[in-house]
Amino acid sequence: MKVLTIKQPFATLIAEGYKGYEFRTWRTKFRGDFLIHAGKSVDKKAMVRFEHLGLEYPTGCILASAYLSDCVYIDDKMVDFLAKKDPLVYYGILHKKEWNGYGFQLENVRKIQPIPAKGRLSFWEYEGDIEWIK
Repeated sequence: MKVLTIKQPFATLIAEGYKGYEFRTWRTKFRGDFLIHAGKSVDKKAMVRFEHLGLEYPTGCILASAYLSDCVYIDDKMVDFLAKKDPLVYYGILHKKEWNGYGFQLENVRKIQPIPAKGRLSFWEYEGDIEWIK
């Protein structure tokens, strides 16, 4: 199954249902289910913004699956939509100057029992077993 490595706290925010878009500078034609891997790197400023949620932010593990339903260009209209949806969660994208990129629209997020794994750039493949959390 395909896997995408995402920095913390954003991987957990997706797994917990707070974040419905993941941002990249590159576009993908892929649509379908994939796994979310929390990378070893952490955005320390963002971690402070989300302390109030009381969530755990594990690193170096696969922690959820999602369905990538669309890949949208982040234009001014999309920035306005994200600002109305949740200005705290999408703070980073709302405050970038001259950023050109894409938002991967995520749906049907499901948590799994964390699986230790090393991350990689772009999408990568995981061949092991998955234990879903009910």
